[in-house]
Amino acid sequence: MSIETNSYQENLKELRTNLGTMLPKDALRVFDNDAENLQANHNSILKLQVGDKAPDFALSNATGKIIQLSKLLKKKKIVLTFYRGSWCPYCNLQLAHYQKSLTKIHNFGAELVAISPQTPDESLNVKEKNELNFKVLSDNGNIVARKYTTVFKNADAPVNTMTELGFDFDAHYSDDSRELPMPAVFVIEKDTTISFAKSIGGDYRNRVEVSEIINALKK
Repeated sequence: MSIETNSYQENLKELRTNLGTMLPKDALRVFDNDAENLQANHNSILKLQVGDKAPDFALSNATGKIIQLSKLLKKKKIVLTFYRGSWCPYCNLQLAHYQKSLTKIHNFGAELVAISPQTPDESLNVKEKNELNFKVLSDNGNIVARKYTTVFKNADAPVNTMTELGFDFDAHYSDDSRELPMPAVFVIEKDTTISFAKSIGGDYRNRVEVSEIINALKK
């Protein structure tokens, strides 16, 4: 699969085909219904818009080192993406997609930072699995995510279906709230001003294309 030359949507088609062969039809239907329900029930996702100042934060990376936004901004602009977790195939596809365009992102004076509510151990797993060359930070309890995007409680149906398939959803997190961030992407200028803010909506199968991020960085 050539993630570099294809758009996220093109790679999504291939992922959907693969999931169709890997998962029982009933299970895939549960996950798809969940995504469609979230899309229907969440219209206004973003908590911050273009022109707003990005709240500072300090979070642990995969090895337990504290990374602070304000310190990163002294050197480069930041592309900030919130994702659900390493168990989510759409998140993995998105992160792999962005990884392929890291050189372009760096060439426009920016650094990529990905945040999820997973424990640092799980963040390290996702970094190792995908061989990511950007910062993956752990936002326990979605403290930072709440300031940027909508946080919701994962429904029982998808969690129960994951359990039936042998995946322990709760093992990825330090609490039992089952809360997840809605995927969203922000470009933060060095003066902390947000110059790009986008979420595709509650349907987590759809993600912001890397081409949109590159276009935002060009301006």
